[in-house]
Amino acid sequence: MKSFSYLSAPDTGTALRTIADSDDVKFLAGGTNLVDLMREGIEHPATVVDITRLPLNGIEELPDGGIRVGALVSNSALAADPVIRTRYPVLAQAILHGASAQLRNMATAGGNLLQRTRCMYFYDEASACNKRAPGSGCDAIGGFSRGSAVLGASEHCVATHPSDMAVALVILDAVVEVESVRGVRRVPIADFHRVPGDTPHIETVLAADELITAVELPPVPVAANSRYRKVRDRASYAFALVSVAAALEVAADGRIAEVRLALGGVATKPWRARIAEELLLGAEATDESFARAAAELAPALPLSGNAFKIDVAQRTVVAVLRKLNAERSTS
Repeated sequence: MKSFSYLSAPDTGTALRTIADSDDVKFLAGGTNLVDLMREGIEHPATVVDITRLPLNGIEELPDGGIRVGALVSNSALAADPVIRTRYPVLAQAILHGASAQLRNMATAGGNLLQRTRCMYFYDEASACNKRAPGSGCDAIGGFSRGSAVLGASEHCVATHPSDMAVALVILDAVVEVESVRGVRRVPIADFHRVPGDTPHIETVLAADELITAVELPPVPVAANSRYRKVRDRASYAFALVSVAAALEVAADGRIAEVRLALGGVATKPWRARIAEELLLGAEATDESFARAAAELAPALPLSGNAFKIDVAQRTVVAVLRKLNAERSTS
């Protein structure tokens, strides 16, 4: 590991000034991704700013009925919060499907959103990877592609975004609050992550001198009837091959009054299924209608080893919506 300077920031102002005045600085919160990448020689900041002392670890209700989650709230604490479990069960479920209990105890809400989007070639210095070394190529294309993306990819990168939590946040229309010495700005979660295009090493819209300070959840009544399902190779501590976050409201006449869908494991960013939502809205709440969500995968561009994801995603969407509809009917 390359030598680096370490600073434990006593307050937010100090942290922001340090990153504004220095080159090649990284913030350290839980460290569950950054420390691994430093050990592998992929990330090698000159300075690491420890932000764990900052007052960003609270969960509070907002006047409009929404929730403000501090960037340093641990994944475990967020998933266990009774308000989150009641109003936004999809978020609690998504978090509990991620990583392991030990990692969830350390990982933070802000850090979760900044996980590097990667595949097996990203960690292999002998392989070409445009994320690790821009312009070097992408060995995943034409290589082992079982875990690769079928949506949002480019000729420069086919890696899937790893976060479970972010998939749930997408259907909740969460807003990411970021701060720098220039002030505070708010970024809708749907706009926070970028598709790779020809710059796959730039994964978010976060500027180099900005710090995530909070994630805000607006009041979303339909989220009370929501669910997260994850398809993976083993029951725990594995990234999604396909995941689905969904929320459903059905009117008294049996037609879909509101539906929200997002996909994980199939795209280069948490993927809001807008096409599927538009087709489902107003339709009868039946398996035949739920199958219309398959249109979201119509633009998919599978590689030789991951075409199965299209069928799995379609089946998982139908299964989750069927479950939500059944739970609504018996509640």
